[in-house]
Order: sequence, then C-alpha cells, then structure tokens
Amino acid sequence: MAEPQLKSYDFRREREATWTELDALVQRANRSGLDALTPDELLRLPVLYRATLSALSVARSITLDQNVLRYLESLGMRAYFCIYGGRASLASGLWRFFAVEYPAAVRNAAWPILLSAAIMVLGAIVGHVLTAANPDWYYSFVSESLANGRGPTSTAEELRAVLYSGADSAVERLNAFASFLFTHNARIGMLCFALGFFFGVPTAILLFTTGLMLGAFTALYAAQDLLPELAAWLTIHGTTELLAVALCGGAGFVVASALIFPTRQSRLARLANRGRQAAKIVIGTVALFFAAALLEGFGRQLITDMTLRYLIGTTMLLYWLLYFLRAGAGRDRD
Repeated sequence: MAEPQLKSYDFRREREATWTELDALVQRANRSGLDALTPDELLRLPVLYRATLSALSVARSITLDQNVLRYLESLGMRAYFCIYGGRASLASGLWRFFAVEYPAAVRNAAWPILLSAAIMVLGAIVGHVLTAANPDWYYSFVSESLANGRGPTSTAEELRAVLYSGADSAVERLNAFASFLFTHNARIGMLCFALGFFFGVPTAILLFTTGLMLGAFTALYAAQDLLPELAAWLTIHGTTELLAVALCGGAGFVVASALIFPTRQSRLARLANRGRQAAKIVIGTVALFFAAALLEGFGRQLITDMTLRYLIGTTMLLYWLLYFLRAGAGRDRD
C-alpha cells in the first residue's frame, strides 16, 4: 500500500501548481469575463487546460483520492466552458431568440397553430349563428363581467357608446387598464398551453368557447347594424390578441401531439423535445400579448376613427404574418 500512496502523493505534488493556476484563471474569467485576463494569461489558459486533462487521464489509472479525481473533473469541465463555451450577452441572446428561434418555432408548428385558429373561427361562427337565431344564447356564451352591461336588450346608442368611450380617459387610467389586459390575456394564453398536457382536449374547449363569446358579440352588434363599427373596434387590437391566443393554443396542441402520436422515440423523450418547441412559442408570444394590451388599452380607447382602426389592425396583422414567415428563415439551422 505504501508504494501506490507514494506514487499518488508525488503525482499530486508535481502537478498541483498547474491545477491551482488554472483554477485561479477560470475563476477570474467567470467573475469578470475573459477580458479580465492578460494576453499572456489567455495564451496560458489552453495550455493549462490540456495539462489538467492529461493529469486527469493519468489519475484515473493510478490510486488517487476520490476527492482529487472529483476536483480535477470539475476543474476540467469549468475550464472547458470557459474556453469553448459561448458567452453571448443578454441583449444578443434576446435578439437571436426573437430574430431566429421564436419565428422558427412558430413555423415548425404551423399545422397545430392553424388548427387552433380554425377551432376559434368555428366557435365564432357557431356563436354568431346561435345568438342571431335566439338572442338568449348570448347569456350562455358571455359572462356578466365581459358583457359589461351589453345585451340583447341594449339599444343601438348604448352599444355604439361602448365602441367610442374612453377617448377622454386619463393616461394613468388607460395605463392601469393596459396592465390588466396584459395580465388577463397572457393568463388565457398560458392556460391554452398548459391544458395541452391533457391530450389537448381542454385546450380545444377553451379555444372554442373563446370563439363562441366572440360570435355572440358579433351577432349582438349585427342585430343593430353596428357590425362594421364593432369589427373596426376589434380589429385594432384583436388581430394581435387573437393571433397570440391561437399561437398559445397551437403550442398546447404541439405538447398534445407528443402524447397522442407514437414514434420511435419514447413518449417522455418526444414530450421533452416538443415541449421545448412549445415553450419557445409561449415565451415569445408574451410580447404579442403586451403589444395587444397597449393597442387595446391605449389605441382602441384613444383612436375613434373607424378607418384608422381598420388600418392599424390590418397593418399589425400583416406585420406579424410577415415576421413569422420570413424572420430568421435560413438561419434557424445554424
């Protein structure tokens, strides 16, 4: 036993200075960045790293303290990430996410997102037809809090007043309203995504009921010949908001597809893979909910010209479609 212990001791004594020097350089680089190292230290860093890896290889073949082995493995890993690891700043990371990764994830989930949008459109059609045939359906599709006093008994003047109210509201009040809308809409989107883990059925139901509510509103205003004005009122923010809901619903269906459709991968592995794609969609769509809240909280309340409302809403829709179709195309495989 004495000879292996002596060999281990001599091995450590001869190389410990190299490990200590490398450890000190790695700690400084992690703390202050590689710019904190001098040119000579930058040249020295890979030399020390290779010497440490060589020592680790030898150490595994002779009798050494397990603590020393773990230390060398940890030091080698930290040095590797210090030398070869990417060190992108927060700003560049966000730029790459929104310029490449997020639109690429949306394009890869095109069919689930189209399915999500189709379910909402179907719900809107059903809600409109049922409410137009029997106004009592309106109370089944729209809650009192969302109705805000509007109903089949409302006059045309009362319904029109809602479409143009808020132009003289204080900015502070609109700011609070926009914050509320962002929180509310983002919660709906997150719920659409989270419910995908239940094989997508609750996600489909939530999307369909959202469409029913929208269809009930359009039937209510159409009965008073106010549908064009309602459409302008909805378009200025709805093109962004409803697209965001459809994106989150599509993310929920992406997760559901990993659970429903079998492949050569295990269900858990496929869920992990598809779940990362869906998470990118949901995280990026938070920006759309924020934009929709600003448009609804400020633009819809302060802009009362019907043509301008149509123009803003249509422009936003074209912008989002162009962004998702073209942003980062060709670079998402880098």
